[in-house]
Amino acid sequence: MERSAGDRTASALFAGFRALGLFSNDIPHVVRFSALKRRFCVTTCVGKSFHTYDVQKLSLVAVSNSLPQDICCMAADGRLVFAAYGNVFSAFARNKEVVHTFKGHKAEIHLLQPFGDHVISVDTDGILIIWHIYSEEEYLQLSFDKSVFKISAILHPSTYLNKILLGSEQGSLQLWNVKSNKLLYTFAGWKVGVTALQQAPAVDVVAVGLMSGQIIIHNIKFDETLMKFRQDWGPITSISFRTDGHPVMAAGSPCGHIGLWDLEDKKLINQMRNAHSTAIAGLTFLHREPLLVTNGADNALRIWIFDGPTGEGRLLRFRMGHSAPLTKIRYYGQNGQQILSASQDGTLQSFSTIHEKFNKSLGHGLINKKRVKRKGLQNTMSVRLPPITKFAAEEARESDWDGIIACHQGKLSCSTWNYQRSTIGAYFLKPKELKKDGITATAVDITSCGNFAVIGLSSGTVDVYNMQSGIHRGSFGKDQAHKGSVRGVAVDGLNQLTITTGSEGVLKFWNFKNKVLIHSVSLDSSPNMMLLHRDSGILGLALDDFSITVLDIETRKIVREFSGHQGQINDMAFSPDGRWLISASMDCSIRTWDLPSGWSNISLYSVVSLRPLPTDYVPSVVMLPGTCQTQDVELLEETTEPSDEMIEYDSPEQLNEQLVTLSLLPESRWKNLLNLDVIKKKNKPKEPPKVPKSAPFFIPTVPGLVPRYAAPEQNSDPQQSKVVNLGILAQKSDFCLKLEEALVNNKYEAALNLLKELGPSGIETELRSLSPDCGGSVEVMKSFLKMIRMMLDKKRDFELAQAYLALFLKLHLKMLPSEPVLLEEMTKLSSQLEENWIHLQSLFNQSMCVLNYIKSALL
Repeated sequence: MERSAGDRTASALFAGFRALGLFSNDIPHVVRFSALKRRFCVTTCVGKSFHTYDVQKLSLVAVSNSLPQDICCMAADGRLVFAAYGNVFSAFARNKEVVHTFKGHKAEIHLLQPFGDHVISVDTDGILIIWHIYSEEEYLQLSFDKSVFKISAILHPSTYLNKILLGSEQGSLQLWNVKSNKLLYTFAGWKVGVTALQQAPAVDVVAVGLMSGQIIIHNIKFDETLMKFRQDWGPITSISFRTDGHPVMAAGSPCGHIGLWDLEDKKLINQMRNAHSTAIAGLTFLHREPLLVTNGADNALRIWIFDGPTGEGRLLRFRMGHSAPLTKIRYYGQNGQQILSASQDGTLQSFSTIHEKFNKSLGHGLINKKRVKRKGLQNTMSVRLPPITKFAAEEARESDWDGIIACHQGKLSCSTWNYQRSTIGAYFLKPKELKKDGITATAVDITSCGNFAVIGLSSGTVDVYNMQSGIHRGSFGKDQAHKGSVRGVAVDGLNQLTITTGSEGVLKFWNFKNKVLIHSVSLDSSPNMMLLHRDSGILGLALDDFSITVLDIETRKIVREFSGHQGQINDMAFSPDGRWLISASMDCSIRTWDLPSGWSNISLYSVVSLRPLPTDYVPSVVMLPGTCQTQDVELLEETTEPSDEMIEYDSPEQLNEQLVTLSLLPESRWKNLLNLDVIKKKNKPKEPPKVPKSAPFFIPTVPGLVPRYAAPEQNSDPQQSKVVNLGILAQKSDFCLKLEEALVNNKYEAALNLLKELGPSGIETELRSLSPDCGGSVEVMKSFLKMIRMMLDKKRDFELAQAYLALFLKLHLKMLPSEPVLLEEMTKLSSQLEENWIHLQSLFNQSMCVLNYIKSALL
């Protein structure tokens, strides 16, 4: 089945491993009690799958299999987790596998509510369906007019058998008996849309969250409002009650704050400001424990404990990733197990490719860490550093001093960070005297020994600092290294060479120790970024014209130029062996360039021959990897079939008629033809074979290279004559007959194929029998020489032609001059042989010269 490049959903070169740093999104979490382990679990959504964590240590318990689309809402009971995607929702068992799928909605599902052996789903068109979980059949379907009653919240009140409470965007509430399909009561509401419904610890009491920020504690049995609260942070996103003996209610807000109210004193007792940097997606007090679980769209899951005298919650455990797009990622160390990442949220974090327990956050950069500690500032937003734009890390001296240097958006000073202590470091590196304002740090690098940091500024200055003391150790150039802004700095592996590049389009090589300029290279375009592979000395430069230039820092010459990207190149990476350069661009493509060949790489993991991509090639859209290392998703048949670019190359028997082609026969068939007499003499048996007394039964075979079973004798008549028939002895072989036929039709392929199947002894027998003394004829010998001429003319089976001719001459050299017909044929054959060998010898000499030059010349 033929498929175009756009239909493929996988890369021929790379395979998605797993996604790192995903913990939560804007879907509310679900808390479950695991009866098997006797502890609570919390489930958070991460796109098309969900994670389940053990609340006790917040360790990852399970990762679910992926769904076809992003999850839009979740719910859970004691056995199953329900996740909706689009107009379908599925039930997961063991936090991983889909066991039931429910299809019937025509609009997107936005509410799920488990209900005993049933589950209730509500879509955006106002259709409510109650399903049997195990049979996957509809039990009841209700339709609501969206203009009058658009369902926005659903709740099953405690002790209310077969009843559900529905809240609407119009503000009213309805109590339904789903068994009898009757509307029991309608609550007028408060003329404001309902956003949340939560059962209170007391029977008949429900908390209603409103769009206005009000929380109504309402008795649904008598339709009486018990108390009202209001928060000033916008609509109520979620509500939860403490059940460990303290009458406290918590409510979430869209700006990340949490309000805590005392239900006995009917007042606000505390505020947890900036619990999340985005809206509170969900919050849940664990049953009979002083623990509050919260999650938000800032990619954070947090557990707060209420053990203080004022009732304020403090952060107990958390799992947090980046809450904003990343600005830079790099491997930390050489083992490929830790990834350092900087983000626009201002944090620097480390993610493990092995296990999540090794993840850690180095936190936000603070302008004055000591002042924050001394004054105990609650809101550190005003003293936080802007996001990191570039950083460099080296683990050589990480236990002695800071090993990470970073420059920040719009800042002149560069911060140092300590990986082992997981915190910002001791120094802010910047020049003491600057004549101009508005200068920022634009490029950084750290030496492989971990002792020095090189910082490039937008003014064109490049400075060197000591990482241990933070002391300035000199600058490159008299006043400045470049006329334009510094776009990249790099130091080689031996601290001998420093490479810098500026926006004016010049690349400079400096002596690292005495800061003297060694060499300058003018570039075709202004550089955007620079990357050095220290082990191989290969330097990659991404230019503003969307091309990539590769230089060798030993010869300081451009060795490769790649073009093809249609947008700004954001980042580059070398493979560990330095043979591949991978580039990512704003045209939403990642391209792999093969440096030894200079080709755009397709595949080196399969038997496909390496060939360049065409200029108009459209990259395939690759699915993002999930958070699970191995996904149990069945592949479609068409994805398992090889694409048109993965077809194995089938080499023809002869690439070109002008090329000399060897046969595929093993050397044992032709190499020893001239030495058969020596081999036979050496292998001559010393004594006759002895017949064993009781020989085992074997199926008789015909001797030869290709084993064949011997046909049984058809006639076993004892009266058969024993007189030898001389006609049978004089019968010609198949090879001789084919040669005689070829004299007429001039087709020698059949005769040659017969000779190819024989072993060395058989070949000698056939060639010996060509002479008139052994039953052959001069015409047959002439036909054999014509066969050799045909082989040389077609340039096929070249070594066989030489070996067969050599054996023929050895056997019949004495009689060849006495036959004019054979002598004439030999003369033609001799001139053809000489012509072929002269052509081959010139090619051999040329190849040897090129090989010797490559071996001896300094490239």
